[in-house]
Amino acid sequence: MRITIDATSALVRSAGVKSYIYHWLRSLRRQAAASDEIRAFPLLGDWSHLDHEHSVLPLAPTILRLGVLHAANVFGPPVLDLLLRGTDVFHAGNLVRQAPSRSRLTATIHDLTSWIMPEVHRQSTLRADENFAERILKRADGLIAVSENTRQDAIRMLGIDPKRIRTIHSGVAEEYFDARPRPPAKPYVLFVGTVEPRKNLNTLLDAWKSMKPDVREHFDLVIAGPEGWNSSGTVARVRQEADYLGYVPEADMPGLVAGASLFIYPSLYEGFGFPVVQAMAANVPVLTSRISCLPEITGDAAAFVDPRSPSGMAAQLTRLLESPEERALLAKLGRAQAERYRWERCAKESLEFFREIAG
Repeated sequence: MRITIDATSALVRSAGVKSYIYHWLRSLRRQAAASDEIRAFPLLGDWSHLDHEHSVLPLAPTILRLGVLHAANVFGPPVLDLLLRGTDVFHAGNLVRQAPSRSRLTATIHDLTSWIMPEVHRQSTLRADENFAERILKRADGLIAVSENTRQDAIRMLGIDPKRIRTIHSGVAEEYFDARPRPPAKPYVLFVGTVEPRKNLNTLLDAWKSMKPDVREHFDLVIAGPEGWNSSGTVARVRQEADYLGYVPEADMPGLVAGASLFIYPSLYEGFGFPVVQAMAANVPVLTSRISCLPEITGDAAAFVDPRSPSGMAAQLTRLLESPEERALLAKLGRAQAERYRWERCAKESLEFFREIAG
């Protein structure tokens, strides 16, 4: 069986999708049978590193491959079929605008925020996601959803036949399970993620500001993540009211996460929630939103908060920061829960899915 995975996210600035493709592709290749071949589209081999901010290739090869993608999108199946010759299953990403005519078509649904929370996206993103849904998701022979919550959202919002969507949870990089804490100068509460409206950082800052001074004096609030869309006002607040690290290289992330006293993630919607699972794998207690997929992914291994309530968030933060015993229990439960999200398991289930689609 020959599977071609669209890996064009490797060539652009991308956060969660690039992490997913990078680790998933490597795990698929490790788990594949000797008779299987796992290719990366367009004309990509193995990645040597993971960089969310830049292409994994130098400028000239990046431009060449994006040109190949553009040709496939403009001229459609004739070009795509030529690029995919011999492929049994093509797994498309959201930069692909055409479906092949000679290969089975699959895709991963990461989230439905463009339909559920259109106000947190640019108009160009909304149009691109709608285009992808019409041309790829609704025509695919099979789809992967990264959580059952995302699967149900796709069934409800896009009208896709439930039989065509399989839930296969994403994984966590091995480095988080083995992470050694970065020695902190002062205990800290950590948030990791792109600074954008959906991540709800203004509510977190309001909650932090309202907490008792003695708690805030003992703990720092650390925010790690690049600036995203419509974030200038939030970034200005973060710089003033918290310790803002900006983009942190992937190699430094496990130690940063493992060193936190508490991980806070008050997102308004997630498809899977990589930062939450990474924190659990790194043996760090988690406080997150009781919304979207987050209760599904964390189970009983996290504390929850209403993400739209600054007072409730402040109360939960205070309670956990004043209770080392509860934080230790959550960390233990979280580490056990994170064992469910190994990339090897994800790859094994994905290969079974591809074999069924290929017939």
